[in-house]
Amino acid sequence: MGRKAGSLFINPKKFGNLSKPCMKEMVSFLNCLSLNQNNDEKCTRHKELLNTCMDAQANRNKKPWGSINYQLQRLSRGRK
Repeated sequence: MGRKAGSLFINPKKFGNLSKPCMKEMVSFLNCLSLNQNNDEKCTRHKELLNTCMDAQANRNKKPWGSINYQLQRLSRGRK
């Protein structure tokens, strides 16, 4: 995709469920929507669970040092 040969890069998709904290709530809400023909009035409980999970994640502090790929780019710049 435009990556230089020899540059450092970590694929975050290989880490599995580490970065998917509300996946269970989202899947249950989507299943409820599919069972009720996209009528979200019948899925209020699932919707509230998903909203509380997402709000809890939004209030969490992110790592102050950025992503791992950002740090790898910084290291490769200093090496040149």
